[in-house]
Order: sequence, then C-alpha cells, then structure tokens
Amino acid sequence: MKQAIGIDIGGTGIKGALVNLKKGELATERLRFDTPDGGKPSSVVKTVVELVKLIDAPKNTPIGICFPAPVKDGVTLSAANVSDEWIGLQAGELFSKALGADVVLLNDADAAGVAEVKFGAGQDQTGLVLMCTLGTGIGTALFMNGKLIPNTELGHIEIDGVDYETKAAYSAKERENLSFEQWSKVLSKYFDRLNRLLYPDLIIIGGGVSKEHGSFIDMIESNVKIVPARSKNNAGIIGAAYYADKRLSKD
Repeated sequence: MKQAIGIDIGGTGIKGALVNLKKGELATERLRFDTPDGGKPSSVVKTVVELVKLIDAPKNTPIGICFPAPVKDGVTLSAANVSDEWIGLQAGELFSKALGADVVLLNDADAAGVAEVKFGAGQDQTGLVLMCTLGTGIGTALFMNGKLIPNTELGHIEIDGVDYETKAAYSAKERENLSFEQWSKVLSKYFDRLNRLLYPDLIIIGGGVSKEHGSFIDMIESNVKIVPARSKNNAGIIGAAYYADKRLSKD
C-alpha cells in the first residue's frame, strides 16, 4: 500500500496522519495539536516534528505539509493567523532540516483542492475547476484539466471597494449574524464576479462549513455548477500527502 504523511498547519490547530494514496483516505488516526501561541516558526516546527514522530511511519515515507500562505520554492510568502516571521521564510528547508527528510510544502487551499480533484468532487472533471474553502478567510485553488495552478489568492478580489473575503468568508457570516439565506446572497455576488473573470466549469466549496452545504449551496445563484467538497476536514492532510508523493517521486 502506497502511503505518505500529510500535515495541515492552521492558525488554531496542526493536524496530521498517514494517508493511503490509493484510496485517498487516512491510513491512521488523525492527530491534532493546538497551534502554539503566536504561531512562530520555531514552535510550529517543533510541534510538527512531535506530530510526525507520533505518526511513526516507515523511514523515507514522503512528507507533505500545507500552510496558510502562498508558497513558492519552499518560501512562505505571507502569513495568515500565524507569526509574521513566516513572511519570506525558507520554510521548506526549515522543516526538512528539523525532520531529517525531504519535505514538500504547499498552500493549504491548494492541498485541499488536490484532494478533491484526485479523490473527491472534482475527480475526472475536465476544464477549469475552482476550489473555494470558506472559513476564517477564503482560500482558493485553481485546476486546469486536473493540473494545479498554484497560489491563487482569489478570496481577496475587491468588490464594492472592499477585500471581499471580509464579506463572504464564513467568519463574516458569524460576525454579522447572517442567516444562511442572507449569506448565500453575499456568496452569489462573489461567485458571479469569479465566473465573469474565469468562467470555471465547476466550483467546489470546502472548509468546515461544507458539511452544512444543504443549508446554503442550493440558494447560491450561479451559472456554474457548485458542489460541496467530499474530504471535509481531512482534505489538507490528504492533498498534502498526495502532492508530496508525486513531487518527490519525480526527483
């Protein structure tokens, strides 16, 4: 059975497991630690090392880590809900050195999208697929004929003079105490703008709220088919593991 380790770093929690790459599902129990206060690189790396030790995978098992920032050549280019020390950091090298292994680092929404395109709602879908994770912010991942176009930050599109994730993220729904019907109208405006810019063939909605898709997806007005993600909270772990195996097997 082909396996890889997937680690999902977030602002509140760091999760990980061994992943069955044939089935696209967890091969071990998902482990979780709280993200250390302040989210500084040294403390986050230490937590990831502890997590990987507990997963106890065979030596040379590929390791994929997803992170809440655009990642280019192992460098984290921004920082969401973690320390600003991550900005411009050679984070891939930092994790590799600490773990004593090759590590592949990618954006968290990209990892979730990889899981959905390979194993979930976007499987075998041709054309342009857009994955949107609705949570504290809006993460996006873009795929053309199954190939990832990394580091899109389409949650930050400006509509009506504002960064629209401040209006359309799930955190905004909670903050403004919007009903699902009211929030669906906000999402309709957001997805209409994305559609007029990109004309995707499919939109997949992920993030924790995707498990409540029955409460809002059908109320979103869109000319594009919109479906819920299937992997839910494990998408980042599964996608990071799969992506790492593919990247490292090419090297």
